Amino acid sequence: MINIALYKPDIPQNTAAIVRLSACLNLKIHIIEPCGFNLNDSRFKRVAMDYISLSHIVRYPDFGTFMNKNSKSRIILMTTKSEKFYHHFIFKKNDFLLFGRESAGVPDEIHKK
Repeated sequence: MINIALYKPDIPQNTAAIVRLSACLNLKIHIIEPCGFNLNDSRFKRVAMDYISLSHIVRYPDFGTFMNKNSKSRIILMTTKSEKFYHHFIFKKNDFLLFGRESAGVPDEIHKK
């Protein structure tokens, strides 16, 4: 199973749409805090609808904790700065697709890992 990881998401509607997608495809979603909104936010709930009860969300207090708990898996940063297109990449079971914050992406030190 591929995992979706969100690094400090800050737009509730986008995160909720990913929750819906993960529920439909039976994917785990991992949220790396701090989140730019509360999961009780009405904008989040409106888009997530009933899918929230069908999804599996794991939350981490920070990026270090996320890395420590998932050290045996590949963490693949989904970025526009990549030299390889995703459709030319070979994904493996238990990979983590890491998406950066909508407003700022991920810090440079994460790009370098």
